[in-house]
Amino acid sequence: MSRLYVFDTTLRDGEQSLGITLNVVEKLEIAHQLVKMGIDVIEAGFPASSPGDLESVRRIAREVKGAVICGLTRAVEQDIDICAEALRDAEQPRIHTGIAVSPMHMERKLGMTPDQVIEAAVAAVKHSKRYVSDVEFYAEDSFRSDRRFLVQVLEKVIDAGATVINIPDTVGYATPWEYGDLISYVINNVRNVDRAVVSIHCHNDLGMATANSLAGIKAGARQLEGTINGIGERAGNTSLEEVIMAIYTQKGLYNVDLGIKTREIAATSRMVSRITGVPVPQHKAIVGSNAFMHASGIHQDGVLKEKSTYEIIDPEVVGVPRNSIVLSARSGRHALKHRLEELGYQVEPDRMDKVYSSFLQLADQKREVFDDDLHALMGYAAANGSTIKLINVSVATNGSKTATATLTLEIGGETVTDAACGNGPVDAVFKAIDRLVGSEVQLVDYSLKSISQGSEALGDATVKVRAGDKGLIIGRGISTDVIEASAKAYVNACSKIRNGSLPGIAGA
Repeated sequence: MSRLYVFDTTLRDGEQSLGITLNVVEKLEIAHQLVKMGIDVIEAGFPASSPGDLESVRRIAREVKGAVICGLTRAVEQDIDICAEALRDAEQPRIHTGIAVSPMHMERKLGMTPDQVIEAAVAAVKHSKRYVSDVEFYAEDSFRSDRRFLVQVLEKVIDAGATVINIPDTVGYATPWEYGDLISYVINNVRNVDRAVVSIHCHNDLGMATANSLAGIKAGARQLEGTINGIGERAGNTSLEEVIMAIYTQKGLYNVDLGIKTREIAATSRMVSRITGVPVPQHKAIVGSNAFMHASGIHQDGVLKEKSTYEIIDPEVVGVPRNSIVLSARSGRHALKHRLEELGYQVEPDRMDKVYSSFLQLADQKREVFDDDLHALMGYAAANGSTIKLINVSVATNGSKTATATLTLEIGGETVTDAACGNGPVDAVFKAIDRLVGSEVQLVDYSLKSISQGSEALGDATVKVRAGDKGLIIGRGISTDVIEASAKAYVNACSKIRNGSLPGIAGA
């Protein structure tokens, strides 16, 4: 049984697709969790794309151990030099360089002949080898390339020192049998393929990224590339958790071994969703809230008699525990700590008092605190390092359209109050915050959803705002009062802007 390496590009391909900019602290948090999950390679960003991305990759390379840390470049010497500098302190650095190889891309995007593309590809790999021993080469738009030309390129870059060759379905055009056939063709026709790991990188434009990746693995690829929750360009990338669990459930079919700790999958999915502000659809395979629910009476009867009748995966295998403990305002620290640990949260002793205090405030508003409430509570606590704090919010409405909001904030230790009118209560709240904070902020997106169940459910508000030319910033807030949750989310975003925690956007 051979090893299948898992390459995560959530922080590069995933982030660049969202129109958002994750700050360094957020990227580090995700990177540490990816190591905890057992990811082999973390593509931390595209250092040449912006100073923010350069700093993020540099910090991850310096502080995250236990995985290969990778940076993306174009086949451009300056890109490679910047990437090498960012990866200088990495325990296991990898430069991921490449160029497009399909006729359409070469002619219409690059304006280069096939010979010029080969020359640029070889030069990029050789330049990368001056800095690191581990060089991955991506042949962009491989699926739509001429296969004989693709073989030529791959042979040349392996001779130049590439240790991994990436065969992407860049535009999600392939079907499983076609993509599997392409990987077989590469393995059978590239004369020196035994000197490199064959990697697969599929997009989901036709909804087949998971199936195509599995076909590629079945054909002999030994590195899987994708993202948590399948986020990525256009319709997304291969959803890593789906491929991992497909292999887990049918190990004999793929004959590969994984180093993934599957019990960390749910926690990793929640973290990525919380930090990026991209919700996981309820019916999303493996990590959706409905993935292990049974509504049909026939299904419920079967599961009660024997779980395997309708469950091909034990929820606990991916970190979704079954538990009957009821948490309420009468629950003690020990019960809360035990439940949080079951959900994948390790709370340091010096933080427990603060977490417990927040839990009691929530429990006073609800008869029962559910797992989803705890996830929201812990996610908000992790995200809410705000220098601006919401002290009080009150709203008065006059009919269905006009409203006046009065807010009190603590900014830099000073308590300030102001009011504003708006087209409805949420608009009035946001305008009052703008007056108090004095930021030039453009609201791009606002969403509100309920967490858990019942009329006492928490409201989880997410805002995406733009500050000048700095890209999109995400803010989150939770409360049983939806207006307060909205205010907290907007304050959280404004606090990030005030702190200057704004990196840049990657490409390719």
